[in-house]
Amino acid sequence: MLKVGVIGMRGIGNTHAEVYHQHPQAELRAVCDIVKERADAAAQRWGVRAYYSVGEMLKNEELDAVSVATGGFENGSDHYEPTMQCFEAGLHVLCEKPISNNIREAREMVAKAREKGLYFGINLNHRFVPPAAKAKQWIEEGKLGHLLLINMTMWIDNPNETSPWFHLRALHPHSIDIMRYFCGDVKRVQAFLTRAPGRVCWSNAQINLEFANGVVGHLTGSYDANPRHNLERCEVMGTEGRFVLDNCFVELTFYPRRSEELTVIRNSIMGGLATFRDTFSTRIGRWIEQVNAGVPREEIEASGEDGLAAQEVIEAAIRSWENNSLEEVPPVEG
Repeated sequence: MLKVGVIGMRGIGNTHAEVYHQHPQAELRAVCDIVKERADAAAQRWGVRAYYSVGEMLKNEELDAVSVATGGFENGSDHYEPTMQCFEAGLHVLCEKPISNNIREAREMVAKAREKGLYFGINLNHRFVPPAAKAKQWIEEGKLGHLLLINMTMWIDNPNETSPWFHLRALHPHSIDIMRYFCGDVKRVQAFLTRAPGRVCWSNAQINLEFANGVVGHLTGSYDANPRHNLERCEVMGTEGRFVLDNCFVELTFYPRRSEELTVIRNSIMGGLATFRDTFSTRIGRWIEQVNAGVPREEIEASGEDGLAAQEVIEAAIRSWENNSLEEVPPVEG
């Protein structure tokens, strides 16, 4: 039984708490938020003790792991401090994305987990859906042949204007992670950005990517979509066919190169995710299973290393735009 605390009790933190509360292999023991009212409300809701500082929670509770669901500037600036405190206390950490909006801090977080021999996961939940697993299986079985191309689109409506880089740093860890999940490490990037009229953040992006295995790809991202028409679409092509994964988990289609017989897998057949919120259950459930099983650190899915690798791609894209250049992506150890 994994004894867990949750740090940061806004909406996402309460979603984490709900998953732990309902999971048969986990026990939610505590919640923590620097805003007393939020911590107290969550504690009452889940029937656990409230804390208003990470230090107090660590001193008074016997925990195995925590979820860090804080936010901060660009949705990532408040992840570093509680994560490092928990690593120093010997706890495993599942952190919300982005791992951090500060690449130096992100590198330190991954290094600390490795130094302490602790599990570190990132809530890159878009990969934890049955159609994505099936698509990955097709790649590994060679159904697509030799991989050639990947195109990823993620369009949502978000008016947030906290910084020029909010769109890239806060949203596209998901996009980059899905691309890496299917095609591996990214070697080089080239970015083109534009703002919608009146916007502060670079709300639209077209990013070219070269992968270490020779695959070439493209990411299209936007914060200016109609909220009723949000779009997530991933297409991977090889010498023997291609697949298209629509809206995270809604539909997966395989188009063979030498046949007209399509394979279509719809969500209702795949075990039924009702809404995007269900992806938190699949991702956090996998985290619980892997930590309880004591898997080797390198087998943790959507690991801290994966979160850092996605952020390295994003920072390289920012440098590309600022410098009008083609940028190398630093490799991530482990």
